Amino acid sequence: MRVELLTVGDELLLGDTINGNAAWLGRRLAEHGVEVTRSVVVGDELDVIVAAVASALDRADAVITTGGLGPTYDDVTRDALAKAAGVALVRDPALERRLRERVARAGREPQPMALRMADVPEGARLLPNSAGSAPGLRVELPGGVAYALPGVPFEMRTIMDEIVLPELAETAGLPSVARRTLRTARLWESVVATRLAEVEAMDGVKLAYLPDPAEVKIRITVAGRDAAGRLAGVESRVRELLGPSVYGVEDESLGLVVHRLLLARGETVATAESLTGGLVGAELTATPGSSGTYAGGMVAYATDLKRSLLGVPGDLLAEHGAVHPDVAGGMAAGVRDAVGATYGLAVTGVAGPDPQDGRPVGTVYIGLAGPGDSLTVVGPKLPVPGTGPEIRAVVRRMTVVHALELLRRRLLGLDVADGSGEARADREDRG
Repeated sequence: MRVELLTVGDELLLGDTINGNAAWLGRRLAEHGVEVTRSVVVGDELDVIVAAVASALDRADAVITTGGLGPTYDDVTRDALAKAAGVALVRDPALERRLRERVARAGREPQPMALRMADVPEGARLLPNSAGSAPGLRVELPGGVAYALPGVPFEMRTIMDEIVLPELAETAGLPSVARRTLRTARLWESVVATRLAEVEAMDGVKLAYLPDPAEVKIRITVAGRDAAGRLAGVESRVRELLGPSVYGVEDESLGLVVHRLLLARGETVATAESLTGGLVGAELTATPGSSGTYAGGMVAYATDLKRSLLGVPGDLLAEHGAVHPDVAGGMAAGVRDAVGATYGLAVTGVAGPDPQDGRPVGTVYIGLAGPGDSLTVVGPKLPVPGTGPEIRAVVRRMTVVHALELLRRRLLGLDVADGSGEARADREDRG
């Protein structure tokens, strides 16, 4: 089955709102074996929506729209579908009654404009919205079927999961499909793809590579008979080929994985950050229950604070500046001791967009001070993809990943290097 996506709204077209609905729909449909062939954004203009729906159904079996089902005058998706079907909009008495009751429960009087949500194309099927007011619509059109869903994300997702996806799967007679997403850190996308070449060649197996700064997610799709059973074997082989760079599955973040490892050991970590400005600590506290493993942190952004708060020697800072392996080591040991944590994790470096003290953008040092006198400092020259102001956010995110991955590897007793050439150990002292 071929499906096209049509997201409606001037705010999306003009960039005021990120089009998260299309991204979610694309992933969700792919997970269920539905082929998404095109995704289009249009503004709140009736004739443009009509033309876009007709164009989609010239190519695909179904079109899924989001947005334009609300109560205001610029919500014209229902009007557009009625025009595309060549029918009138009619008031649904039962839907009007539910809308009035919903407003009454809130102690308000219904506004005439709000009741527009009870107007539906004649012959359309209502798709109940258990999460909100406006129902979705299913409209038969020349060339195929249109599913119209609300633009509010949690309402759209509810209708999609409860009604549309099961209907599409049943209509298309889709084959058995099983999927699993593995997450890796500190590997290039090209390295991952090269290592997995033999898996790519397997019958009925499809791999998708989803890169983020310093991370690559691999979505494994297995279709056909005994898809779930075959998936287990394919996943096992992928793990063998990628080794310890695989840190989690599905939505598991590095922060969550580190939290679990620390919790199992009854240990804690504290952070000292310069270029990341608290992002490492934010990642470590994103998991519920993180107070059991994250002791606290310091953002020592100014060079002098590295001396006064973390005990980094002033002569070291005067001679080498803030971006130096010994500074990262001193910050890590200083925050570990100041907070009383098992581990101290510290980052210092050049986020850009300009060089600092003669050091290029992407020069980063990460220090990890453990129990006793153990100290590891790695100095990856991050593979900076391009130049310009936007590179700053990329370097900072890559630094967070490298720092948490260093801690994960230490907790698991793994080599801090990963074989990708991205990172090297500059010094390691164990007491």
